[in-house]
Amino acid sequence: MKKLKESNKIQGGKITYSDLNKPGETFFSKKYMLAGKPDYIVKRKNRYLPVEVKTGNYDQPQFNHVLQLAAYCHLLEENYGGFVPYGILVYSDKDYFKIPFDPRIRYELESTIKKMWNVLKTGRVIVNHSDFRKCQTCSMRRHCNINIC
Repeated sequence: MKKLKESNKIQGGKITYSDLNKPGETFFSKKYMLAGKPDYIVKRKNRYLPVEVKTGNYDQPQFNHVLQLAAYCHLLEENYGGFVPYGILVYSDKDYFKIPFDPRIRYELESTIKKMWNVLKTGRVIVNHSDFRKCQTCSMRRHCNINIC
């Protein structure tokens, strides 16, 4: 585990869970009907913190990565029953980013989940971009009637 922490630039704490070198347990949220597996979990001062490792060269955290990490924060709170103050986002060639799990990001997470459930319920996709390359691997492509795809 020491190599894992060093390679992902994580200081302090104990790794209590990993999905990187072997499949880890899936966490489930009854509140949001959401499931996920963070790359690993670090325990610091009786707090569990999700860590998500991403490839790529980004100077700032990408919003979709932040929301994914927020979902993991929520999953840990619901499954471990404690407060998760932040998550850690690691890009392969950069230092890590501490992403606060604050009221603003909690609201963004809940709002996004509601929008996703609405898309699944209605079958209507609202496209928030004009980049056809994103459409190539989109899981909602079959529901989309936008001409850029």
